[in-house]
Amino acid sequence: MVATFRPYIPTALFAVFIFYFGVHALTGDRGLLTGGRREVTLTAQAETLKRLRAERAELEVQVRLLSDGALSRDLLEERARVLLGYADPRDYVIRTGTAVAR
Repeated sequence: MVATFRPYIPTALFAVFIFYFGVHALTGDRGLLTGGRREVTLTAQAETLKRLRAERAELEVQVRLLSDGALSRDLLEERARVLLGYADPRDYVIRTGTAVAR
């Protein structure tokens, strides 16, 4: 019985390989049917990249203003007030419920 199917074994294996790679070509991570999902992911990642680049540019400006060569007194005072919790007597302080005491 096995002897009668022996000539067809390589063809059957070849058909299984074609089926396997065909399924993955259609439904895999980079398959033909997942193009829409890739576009949504790409758009979301592009927005995240844009936000992170803007945040990095803002942080680079702050670092440049707080460096030894060009110290910005206003930025230094603002950071000290935020970190230490101090306020100038001439400032108006508006308390909100979101502050957490440490």
